[in-house]
Amino acid sequence: MSEIRLFVTTTEKQAAAVLDVMSAIFEDDDYAIATMEIDEKRDVWEASVYMMTDEEESVRSRLAQALEAEFSHLSIEREVLPDVDWIAKSLEGLAPVRAGRFVIHGSHDRDKVRPGEIAIEIDAGQAFGTGHHGTTAGCLEMLASVARSRPVRSALDLGTGSGVLAIAAWKLLHVPVLATDIDPIATRVAADNARRNGVVDGLTFATAPGFHSTTFSANGPFDLIIANILARPLMKMAPQLVSNLAPGGSVILSGILAEQRWKVLAAYNGQNLKHARTLWRNGWVTIHLTR
Repeated sequence: MSEIRLFVTTTEKQAAAVLDVMSAIFEDDDYAIATMEIDEKRDVWEASVYMMTDEEESVRSRLAQALEAEFSHLSIEREVLPDVDWIAKSLEGLAPVRAGRFVIHGSHDRDKVRPGEIAIEIDAGQAFGTGHHGTTAGCLEMLASVARSRPVRSALDLGTGSGVLAIAAWKLLHVPVLATDIDPIATRVAADNARRNGVVDGLTFATAPGFHSTTFSANGPFDLIIANILARPLMKMAPQLVSNLAPGGSVILSGILAEQRWKVLAAYNGQNLKHARTLWRNGWVTIHLTR
């Protein structure tokens, strides 16, 4: 199944307004949206929403209805996106990323690690999370901050992706870490990355489609839970996530657009967690909450 984008072409001002409309109607659906400049001299921009082909009819209908009042003059166009490993392609040649004491680098940049840094080697692959995205970097920075301020005896990396956050937690804290993902490919890639980074004990990987998996009760409760996912699933799983948190524990949440932070905070405040700190990076936020 292919990925496509639906987009409108207009001026920069109108593209920003259309993006606001897209954000409002697709906020709870986890569709990626973006604006892009096409022609600077003529002030030509595109506002796009991305989806799989089987979702096109529904998305197009909702978008057309939302644009009807103010932007009915704009045509909704369609583009089928090429089947490219965008993670690998986008990371080709990228420089190491530094977040707090951590440096995330590819195998070709091992010589760029500085004394005193906690190095994690992650090459482009099938699983998400290399530190170049603001959410991953924000989690790394927040992890270092939490480690300085609170005792942590066990940790959970929920939605581990490449395993970078689980590896970082183990290297910094040297405590048992459970790393889970709903995708078995991600779980395998994360375990491979851990071995590449010399982490063979104390870090457990498991494919777990939900909190009903016995792996959580067998390894928890956790003093620290890191969940770099998306706003909607984070809000939905708030009760189950908090039920696996030890008394006095901390939660680090990311994958949250800045405008979504209030809904996420409300969901976790409803579970009696207190907001401790928010980090902002490139339109994304990382939130630290405590019990």
